[in-house]
Amino acid sequence: MTEGIFDGGGSLEERILGGLDEEQREVASTLTGPMCVLAGAGTGKTRAITHRIAYGVHSGVYSPQRLLAVTFTARAAAEMRSRLRDLGVANVQARTFHAAALRQLQFFWPQAIGGTLPNLLDHKANMIAEASRRLRLSTDRASIRDLAAEIEWAKVSMLTPANYLENAQGRGTPGGFDLTAVSRVFQAYEDIKTDRNVIDFEDVLLITVGILQEDPKVAATVREQYRHFVVDEYQDVSPLQQRLLDLWLGGRNELCVVGDASQTIYSFTGASPKHLLGFKGQFPGATVVKLIRDYRSTPQVVKLANDLLGSRRSGGPVADAAWASPLKLVAQRPSGPEPRFMECPDDEAEAAVVAGRIQELLNSGVKASEIAILFRTNGQSEAYEQALASAGIGYQLRGGERFFARKEVRDAILQLRAATRAVAEGPQEPLGQIVRDIVASLGYTEAAPHNGGALRERWESLAALVALADELAVSRGESFTLSEFVNELQERSVAQHAPTVQGVTLASLHAAKGLEWDAVFLVGLSEGLMPISFADTPEDVDEERRLLYVGITRAREHLNLSWSTARTPGGRANRKPSRFLDGLRPNSVASANARSKTGPTRRKAAAPASCKVCGSMLASGAERKVGRCNQCPPTYEEQTFDALRQWRRDEAQSADVPAYVVFTDATLTAIAEAKPSTLEELAGLAGIGPSKLERYGEAVLAVLAESSEL
Repeated sequence: MTEGIFDGGGSLEERILGGLDEEQREVASTLTGPMCVLAGAGTGKTRAITHRIAYGVHSGVYSPQRLLAVTFTARAAAEMRSRLRDLGVANVQARTFHAAALRQLQFFWPQAIGGTLPNLLDHKANMIAEASRRLRLSTDRASIRDLAAEIEWAKVSMLTPANYLENAQGRGTPGGFDLTAVSRVFQAYEDIKTDRNVIDFEDVLLITVGILQEDPKVAATVREQYRHFVVDEYQDVSPLQQRLLDLWLGGRNELCVVGDASQTIYSFTGASPKHLLGFKGQFPGATVVKLIRDYRSTPQVVKLANDLLGSRRSGGPVADAAWASPLKLVAQRPSGPEPRFMECPDDEAEAAVVAGRIQELLNSGVKASEIAILFRTNGQSEAYEQALASAGIGYQLRGGERFFARKEVRDAILQLRAATRAVAEGPQEPLGQIVRDIVASLGYTEAAPHNGGALRERWESLAALVALADELAVSRGESFTLSEFVNELQERSVAQHAPTVQGVTLASLHAAKGLEWDAVFLVGLSEGLMPISFADTPEDVDEERRLLYVGITRAREHLNLSWSTARTPGGRANRKPSRFLDGLRPNSVASANARSKTGPTRRKAAAPASCKVCGSMLASGAERKVGRCNQCPPTYEEQTFDALRQWRRDEAQSADVPAYVVFTDATLTAIAEAKPSTLEELAGLAGIGPSKLERYGEAVLAVLAESSEL
């Protein structure tokens, strides 16, 4: 048992449960039977469930080796293990669904299947590209990414190439291909995997499910091993993960699930809140606890988050089960500043205004690591990277180079490991000082360097290691050794559980899930980006609203929401602020929010069967795409078509792909003739799928706007 929380007197209950609120205490002290914890953002759900596990272990109700805690990211699992160690519980299995299933598959494969477990495929892209080439389909990086996502959705929905087509109706055109083509790519991809004797991450779950279903001995062994289960982020469970969980349980009910339907933002991956919302129906005797006390955000931030969800419930029929009963948060923090709403003339101006505001926060004492800029698509980050760099403000791009892959971090860990053999036993300097002394040879100093660039980035990485050593020395007690610190770094490296680096965080809204900062800037909040233009059903629009809700609830104190009316300086100001801000931003009214009641009604226009000029029947797909036969003259302006063609050439050269991969001549002609002025109008043209729209839509509109001004 570690020092710290368990030092001194007092009962076990007081030592573990004493700091919890009434609802958290109910979660932590109810140790048996099914339990569903409906936990709003910032309400301390991780604290509640880790204290529940610790209380159960220390009171003898749980055996740590026989409890499995499951979450959805390796980082979250590592964070849970770290908190449990701080509570004196070191042997609980806290893993992702995939990690837990892979561990079981590696153990049972020889007896259940025989032979050696196939190699695990890290990335699908190369094999999907090969499958596409076999079928003579033209793909680019974006379409391969979309095909990979579609195949992952199919597999976690427990579909096969044989039954994909009948179950995927309404899925649109993944990667720009019809569903028949997608099913053929799916089959070719599976064939290539079989030929190469490899499996992907979804196969790990599928094969584990198959073994547990078909082999009673294996199922009995697993159920004997694990008697109690905890599942975090339960609103994100897929049908395949739920099936695996059911097989682990084997009809038992020692299950605690935690989630928030209002934070369901991964439906496109197969996640569904129906299991969370239907938990009471599956386990009629379940204890249900609601955590609504928000300890993260100020009352002003909490009010905006509640109002965002409330405005959805006031309009139109409920389109999604996730909106059946959203939790209304109750702020526990002192009052803070009101959220700021900022309208800017263009993207460049918006980025500059945000950088200026961040500099003000830095000058007032807010740490750079406690500031984040969150956006809907990764393509929006470049403007903010440039604005921060111009202002001399350091930043880190979440999803960029991984912390533990940095050379200075790898060198530091090597030196720390070597030092564990030289550090004498017995009384010694504090851990933080030992780490400072070791990494000083790599460029660490107590004061940050004044200049930026690579030197500053190297220092920030080493400073993050030093800060982590100080933090763990406090939470684990003075006896926490250098050797234990190195082991901690090794585990965090595997889980990509990076320490905090000084620098403003740039991240997509999806990547920000589970994180929090003192100050958050939600940028690009205009129609077409929030909600995204290809959210074309009420369910899709509802998910976009939940995504914005997640963004708002990342902020502790300072919250800034901004949008621009044009893409480029001097461009046409045809953008409107997001419908989700109607009634929330100053000088707007909720009645203007009628757009969000049913979501946009965009539909692909059916390709015309006759020429729009002469009326003759159209013979080819290219003719139908432009709506005109080859004999009739084009109706576009030459300067517009030339501008689009030059843009396409530049884009193709930049991506190192043939020009037709960007847009075919027929699609380019259709764009030039239609001259759409909004993303929605552009999306209505044949040949413009969601992938193309997201990747090229804004640029195409900018080209059209510029050519019309010539």
